[in-house]
Amino acid sequence: MSVQAPTIAELDQVLAATPFLEPYGFRVESAAAGECKLLVPFRSSLERPGGIVSGMTLMGVADVAMWLAIMTLRGVDERWVTSDMKTAFLKSARNEDICCVARVLKSGKRTMYGTAECRSESAGLIAHHVLTYAR
Repeated sequence: MSVQAPTIAELDQVLAATPFLEPYGFRVESAAAGECKLLVPFRSSLERPGGIVSGMTLMGVADVAMWLAIMTLRGVDERWVTSDMKTAFLKSARNEDICCVARVLKSGKRTMYGTAECRSESAGLIAHHVLTYAR
């Protein structure tokens, strides 16, 4: 299957057209074939009690980054859904932006498999995710 990879602007449009993502403020920083880098700007509304960025935010950005990474290979019209996700929380982040890079490691007709890493400037690697998607 040959599709033209979406631009960063087109991927940002996918984010803007997905209402449940609005509270996060995700922004596409870069994209390449099978890869997408998202920024989560710091928002106090994404903190859990104790002042650290919530695990829900980290899992959410990993999930969305992988969704968009798949789009770089398959276009924005196909509908892929998460079928499995495993997350290891390694450190915590406070009062700072989070960067998440997702990479498709195996691309199939009906399943995709990949990893995502969430990092912050001060803490470094804060979460590692392994994801499987199905069509």
